[in-house]
Amino acid sequence: MIRELVVISGKGGTGKTSLVGSLAHIVNNKVMVDCDVDAADLHLILKGKKVTGSSFTGGKIAGILPSKCTSCGICLDYCRFDAIMDPGDDQPFVIDNYACEGCGVCAHFCPEQAIEMNDVQSGEWYISETRYGRLVHARLGIAQANSGKLVSLLRRTARVLAEEKKNDYIIIDGSPGIGCPVIASLTGVDYVLIVTEPSVSAIHDMERLLELIEHFGINSGICINKYDINAKKTSRIEEIAGKRSLKILAKLPYNPGVTEAQVAGVPYTEYARGEEAEIYYRLWDRLKLDMSRSDRNDKTTKSIQLG
Repeated sequence: MIRELVVISGKGGTGKTSLVGSLAHIVNNKVMVDCDVDAADLHLILKGKKVTGSSFTGGKIAGILPSKCTSCGICLDYCRFDAIMDPGDDQPFVIDNYACEGCGVCAHFCPEQAIEMNDVQSGEWYISETRYGRLVHARLGIAQANSGKLVSLLRRTARVLAEEKKNDYIIIDGSPGIGCPVIASLTGVDYVLIVTEPSVSAIHDMERLLELIEHFGINSGICINKYDINAKKTSRIEEIAGKRSLKILAKLPYNPGVTEAQVAGVPYTEYARGEEAEIYYRLWDRLKLDMSRSDRNDKTTKSIQLG
């Protein structure tokens, strides 16, 4: 049975991708997926070689056929994104490709059928071979939408790869927040590891994320990163976890070495030595245990501090 684990955070900058990089180093027989397509950076740590790739077409954009356009102005009236421009002198209207949202209203109401909806390349996706296994990742184009569709494509690809090689795990680096790419990252996974930190904004966004996870009924646990920078806020996170019957799987201390590993472009567990690295191995052991308990619907609350 292939288990899908998504590592996610309510806000950016909590250390989510750094933790995923360490899991890539620790965990055997897995496929890695970077579903943070709006700002993909896991490949910077894992440094793989792209073995295949393809363009991603996630939406459409309007295009005006000059030979049919009579400059009647109906499309101009209906467009709510100010994406249609009138050059004057009875010239055919033109589309601002950066402003067009591809809704198709202009094409629907054009009496001359002078507007067509064309596919637009929204980004590219890749499969890379790394020292830590295969990585499925992507690059979304600037100001491009439909990131949720791209995330779903990456996850389907990872599932096919995992089934071909009989991998045990699919580990997903999810997007921060609660938007469309997050929902696409969460749907159908076996377990969610929430990475947070003891700050006002991180706690607020974690609570919003917890509501989303509870809506989908997914088993989850919490990792408090840099727990020792604010004891009061860490206690607040533990209180929230207790009320929701969630486990604190790890409390990781602030460590400048994590930043140093990022600068070196390697997972922290490969950069660190001794106890500093061992703490992440114990996190993975406890995470595996909790995932197996989740398979048996064990809801017992247990708070674990790594140290």
